[in-house]
Amino acid sequence: MQRFTSLGCALITLFLAGCGATYVSPTIGPEAAGAQVQIVALDIASVARANAVPYTPRTLPAVFFANAGTGAGTRVSPDVPDAPLALPSHPALTFNPPPQLAAAPYRIGVGDVVLLATRRGDGTAADLAGLLVAQAQRQGYSVRDDGQITLPDIGQVRLVGLTMEEAEMAVFDLLVAHQIDPAFSLEIQEFQSQFVAVGGAVHAPKRIALALQAPTLADVLAEAGGLDVRDRPYASIRLYRNGNIFQIPLETYLATPDLQARRVQSGDAIFVDTGYDLDRAQDFYRHQLDLIALRAENRKAAQIVLESEIRLRRDALDEARANFLTKQKLEADARDYVYLTGEVDVRGRKALPYGKQASLMDVLYGDGGFSPETGDPSQIYVLRKGGPGIVAWHLDARNAAALVVARDMQMRPGDIVFVEEQRITKFHRALSQTLPALITTTGRIATQ
Repeated sequence: MQRFTSLGCALITLFLAGCGATYVSPTIGPEAAGAQVQIVALDIASVARANAVPYTPRTLPAVFFANAGTGAGTRVSPDVPDAPLALPSHPALTFNPPPQLAAAPYRIGVGDVVLLATRRGDGTAADLAGLLVAQAQRQGYSVRDDGQITLPDIGQVRLVGLTMEEAEMAVFDLLVAHQIDPAFSLEIQEFQSQFVAVGGAVHAPKRIALALQAPTLADVLAEAGGLDVRDRPYASIRLYRNGNIFQIPLETYLATPDLQARRVQSGDAIFVDTGYDLDRAQDFYRHQLDLIALRAENRKAAQIVLESEIRLRRDALDEARANFLTKQKLEADARDYVYLTGEVDVRGRKALPYGKQASLMDVLYGDGGFSPETGDPSQIYVLRKGGPGIVAWHLDARNAAALVVARDMQMRPGDIVFVEEQRITKFHRALSQTLPALITTTGRIATQ
């Protein structure tokens, strides 16, 4: 019996000696590397003090925020409008309305037919057998390519580009010059010189002649038979004018009387689009180019230039981004890090994100973070150099509600996150190192 008692004492003594000789557990002490270590409890009140350390996260290079654009800076032939752009099947429609045109009088153009009404006269006026042969004579005259009309037995008068008031004055002067009673009336019988085109989702696509009063968008759409649209949220009205493309989402147009009252002018092409069918829009667009005597080849060449410029810009952006990522991989570019040690899944460093703050929660529960099997939730520290010493911000997370503080605690470059091991872990590791020696010693003593 005395022999076994002696054996037990020897084993305990050996175990205790082995624990002190073979295993050292890292912990936080009051002094380290010749500097004082100040342990500060991390709570809702002190986290603001920890976050007061200034830090601005690094930002990604500008190439990550740039895009290749749409080639708007490329010079295009001034007589060719921009081509329609291919959009997703259900795009967010751009609102780019045409400006309201100032009211302007109609100006007579080539092809218009003017109606001259005169009354029978006596004396000199009676000699105008070709013109004044009835008590109330009405005669129509087409404005020729040279901009003039010819009054029989009187002569020519230029009307092109004149308003009705100016045209009446020109005819008046001609009659007076030939000593003819200037009692007449002048009006336009047929409007043949100015048109707008309406196509797309309307009941009767057509060319519409402009009259004395400039029509509005609502007027020309009504004359084309009205809208033929089933899916209004994806429909829009596009107006091509002098090389520019204007767009109004259909629902916005229907809800805004001011847009319906926008005047149109000669040469405008209006297209009601549903879902932005690119092929149909381009066909209509090319047709309008033909109507205004532009060449489709110019537009195709301009598109090639735009696509080439966009492709070059995109390739340049891709190359710049790839070069940056390669520098990051080779660690040839500056980066901010925090370090994980103690009872974590993977000891090492963790890069702070670009453009935003990282929290202690991000580090603990990100890749390689807190190890719940061996780590002590009551002994979580953030080690940070503060002035001449070291500040150890201590988080006791045995109560899971304390993790709110970990979420608010912002990390700074160079921070060290240390998680101490659990007591049972310390005991297990010490035992695993001393047990082989105990077994050997026990066997040796037992044989004595």
